[in-house]
Amino acid sequence: MSWRPGIEPACPDEIGVDSIETIIVPRARDLGGFEVRRALPAPRRQMVGPFIFFDQMGPAEFITGKGVDVRPHPHIGLATVTYLYRGEFQHRDSLGTNQVILPGAVNWMVAGQGVTHSERTSEQTRQNPHSLFGIQTWVALPESHEAVAPSFEHHGKADLPIIEDEGIHMRLILGNAYGERAPASVFSEIFYADVSLQPGALLPLPDDHEDRGLYVVDGSVSIAGQEFTDGQMMVFRPGDRITVKAGSRGARLVILGGETLNGPRYIWWNFVSSSKERIEEAKAQWQQQQWGAGLFDLPPDDRQEFIPLPD
Repeated sequence: MSWRPGIEPACPDEIGVDSIETIIVPRARDLGGFEVRRALPAPRRQMVGPFIFFDQMGPAEFITGKGVDVRPHPHIGLATVTYLYRGEFQHRDSLGTNQVILPGAVNWMVAGQGVTHSERTSEQTRQNPHSLFGIQTWVALPESHEAVAPSFEHHGKADLPIIEDEGIHMRLILGNAYGERAPASVFSEIFYADVSLQPGALLPLPDDHEDRGLYVVDGSVSIAGQEFTDGQMMVFRPGDRITVKAGSRGARLVILGGETLNGPRYIWWNFVSSSKERIEEAKAQWQQQQWGAGLFDLPPDDRQEFIPLPD
């Protein structure tokens, strides 16, 4: 569909640089031939809206026979969002899900009271050299929904709304923005989108969400005359009308945000909660390895190994 937002009231030169509340430079982590850049949580920002974890995965290249093997591991109190630009993942979880995700689709797994999942490169893909590049985020659940029953949704590329205007191509991954709504079932006001900008294109950020951020995946953008390049996240002051301008090479962006939660969250390993006690319970149950008898089980078709509780 087409979309024509009003950009004149917030052209880049009219925005003060103080509209940028926080600039985050992600920390790089080597996971064994596979680099991850982690933007959230950051020292000065735990969350953007309800987004509490933000990893850029790759880009990585794998030779024949190699790939990603994230063994079964647990989550509570959050939902995971997986979105790929290149490559694929085979997702398996303790609900019985076995789903391959391809570029442009979305996997939305609600951990709630407890779920276990694994992410691996499929055997078919390992038969040839291949690449992987994408974003994985965690969304902290509202306190009223932290202990909901776990669930999983997969929405294909064709199911996600496309928003276009001059020089702008956007796929809405999650939530609502610019009059469109993505199909995944969410628990609070939220937005998350993959944006491609042609050189010089102007993108106004949604002004109907409380908290807003932007991550530059590739290329560059300018805001108030200041240039930001790939691998940087900006978090903006609430209420300001923000328009960003793509640089001379264009830009690939992630925009995200939404309603803030009622308070900070505790994070320990893969567990997120408003309650320290709930995290301690999850730690104890994973340590006991009593699969299927409490909060956690292993995926029915991936039960040979798992990630142990960290020391």
